[in-house]
Amino acid sequence: MAAPPDPADPPAREQLLRDSCKTLAGRVAAVPGKGPVMLGSYEPAPGGEPLPPPLQQSAFVYDNALAGVALIACGQRDAARRIADGVVAGVTRDRHYHDGRVRNAYRAGSVPDGPVPMPGWWDAPSKRWFEDAYQVGTATGNVAWAALLLLATYESTHERRYLDTAATLMTWVDKQTFGNESPAGYTGGFFGHEPTPRRQGWKSTEHNVDAYAAFRWLALRTNDTRWTAAAQRARRFVDAMWQPGEGRFAIGTRDDGRTLNGGPSALDASLWPLIAVPESAASWRRALDWARAHHTVGGGYGFKAQPDGVWTEGTGQAALVLRASGRDEETRSLWPLLLAQRAPSGMLFATPQQRISTGLSIGPDSTTEDFYYFHLPHLGATAWAVLAAAGWNPFQPGGACAACKPGTAQAQEPPNGPPNDTHRE
Repeated sequence: MAAPPDPADPPAREQLLRDSCKTLAGRVAAVPGKGPVMLGSYEPAPGGEPLPPPLQQSAFVYDNALAGVALIACGQRDAARRIADGVVAGVTRDRHYHDGRVRNAYRAGSVPDGPVPMPGWWDAPSKRWFEDAYQVGTATGNVAWAALLLLATYESTHERRYLDTAATLMTWVDKQTFGNESPAGYTGGFFGHEPTPRRQGWKSTEHNVDAYAAFRWLALRTNDTRWTAAAQRARRFVDAMWQPGEGRFAIGTRDDGRTLNGGPSALDASLWPLIAVPESAASWRRALDWARAHHTVGGGYGFKAQPDGVWTEGTGQAALVLRASGRDEETRSLWPLLLAQRAPSGMLFATPQQRISTGLSIGPDSTTEDFYYFHLPHLGATAWAVLAAAGWNPFQPGGACAACKPGTAQAQEPPNGPPNDTHRE
């Protein structure tokens, strides 16, 4: 739970934390009942056009995992549990798969009994129901983030089913996505519809960071050596992506799983290792300077190097990593910028620009770099703002952020004492 604010904390940060926690809790409370939920990732822009069909019903697992962890940081354990229960439903009640994966997105709202519904839309001219090929697929990083939410929920509730389901998810990652060609690591996952989605051969620094954190957390809570070994596999890939000459991380490999994709720079791949692998943060600290030199724009941070606009989510990420690195002073100008992104609903806009580019493609069917962020209220951006303002590290048990000064969220034991491998509810 977030501690009382320190008098020295910037007022904008205090307001950002307070208001955004209220917004996230309100989004969950707006779904009737106490059962599992998945929150819609985007809202229409105020006074603007309706969301495009692929986004109208979409609850991305990554955004929901972030929102759940943020709610735990807010002290809203019951609201977080409802999202975690939605993830558990996705793992255990898929309409086709029974192997421990989750999809990249589900239909927003209350999760009904039976198979968990996918988002989609009816196309009147063709009289057909469509589902997005990315949304029904499974990206390795999204599975790891779902596991991180369940692990955080286990820490706060001590209910063993969350730990067990996180283990189920990461077992799928370890069995289905590891590529042993050098540099060995976890591949991107699967794209497209069942029963034969396409395997993604590229390896992502960000995905392997996510997997490392989830594997390491499982190892800490179960003392099972298989998780330690899996964490080491992911960690070795991350180490291989460090570019000491430039002081940054490459984003990963190309589709062959071998060739370094050394041109693009992505902010999350550059910064997340510093809080997911804190024992190596000192040797990677120059990544913060790389990000400041190459990713800053308009007072905030952009997704790609030489960005075309502010990425709200990434600006929150940078604020958290700066705080965790003992560089609080560099965050002071970021809190007003983040607070200024609040839409009337309380959600933060994904970007203040109409559209920003990432330099990446959504999937193998893309013919251009078609992965964009738009000026839409965004669940993921709102959640990262909470994590940054609370000083809560989503990659570590209890949200530990050793360098974050007093007045921020602190690690707590679950209500029945420290987790252990033998406790059963």
